[in-house]
Amino acid sequence: MRSVRTGRWVIALATMAAMTTVVPTTTAARAESRLKDLVTLQGASPAPLMGYGLVVGLNKTGDKRQTLFSTQSLTNMLSRFGLVVPADQVKVENIAAVLVTGEISPYQRTGARIDVIASSIGDARSLQGGTLLPTPLRGPDGEVAALAQGPLSIGGFGGGGGGSSVQVNHLTVGRIPGGAIVQSAPEAKAATIDRLTFALREPDFVTAARVAQAINAFLGTPAAEALDPGSVSLAVPELYRTSVPALMAQLETLPIDTDVVARVVINERTGTVVVGGHVQLGPAAVAHGNLSVRITTRFDVSQPAPFSGGETMVVPNTQVDVREGTARMVSMAEGTTLDAVASALNTLGASPRDIIAIMQALKAAGALRAEIVIL
Repeated sequence: MRSVRTGRWVIALATMAAMTTVVPTTTAARAESRLKDLVTLQGASPAPLMGYGLVVGLNKTGDKRQTLFSTQSLTNMLSRFGLVVPADQVKVENIAAVLVTGEISPYQRTGARIDVIASSIGDARSLQGGTLLPTPLRGPDGEVAALAQGPLSIGGFGGGGGGSSVQVNHLTVGRIPGGAIVQSAPEAKAATIDRLTFALREPDFVTAARVAQAINAFLGTPAAEALDPGSVSLAVPELYRTSVPALMAQLETLPIDTDVVARVVINERTGTVVVGGHVQLGPAAVAHGNLSVRITTRFDVSQPAPFSGGETMVVPNTQVDVREGTARMVSMAEGTTLDAVASALNTLGASPRDIIAIMQALKAAGALRAEIVIL
């Protein structure tokens, strides 16, 4: 039996008013957040680290012989201990060459620990149970900034035998929490700072203006101003110029009324739809139904009469059944909010993939007042 089912169809009809339409006044969407959750201090960004290393202790799941650089790295390491072995005579399956990556904060000092990720660059099947040998990590300037080592945590497992295998999660990437020790700390900033610039993680004119207003209200002086949607400049008061950390400790907890853009985020691969709480609709009517095509194949045996000279054959008997669901229509008034939209779509019995089609149709009809982001 074969079954082919078409996707559910959606019709979005935007209603038109024949008389003058009065647009209702709506309150700006707000969400209160701390300043530290909205901005970062400009000029104090983390730096990426990267290094090449070896993972050992694998259970015959490491790089094969065609991955030359892993065996070459092993022989080079052994030569440091006085063991000279030609690379072309080495055949091991319990090592894997990896690239180790991490990120160092500008405020971390020598001896601090950072998390690192080791990713296989050869043909290893799994890093399960492996241990990373000491690996120097270099920053953008090429200098060694940290040293990483330790057992890998891959968050999964794999196994098998006799031609069968099972795997849970991704096995060729592992993480070492606190696996790197900072060897060279970034240079400390100057003791006296006259001006600070805050970079907004989500640039927005309204949010930038509210950040400046909140800082000025706290300091009691117009020291902060919004330069653009993504940055706010602060002239450090004389009292705090030699104690900027004390000023930042007080500013980071300031509550800010943020303004969020209305968005609908769609992931068609997984059928996930996330509708922001500030999404509103114009006047619209949505009709929803489904069409199902079912093809059934039954095999019959054709038996010829005795002594007729015919052959017994299998004859397929195919039946096609087409069913169309009853379409239902739900109307939504001007200024409909997320709660009403969710209730209406649940009334229609829409699945996540149906909602994706409905949202896209409403956007095309001009009734959806939100930005659609497709992942």
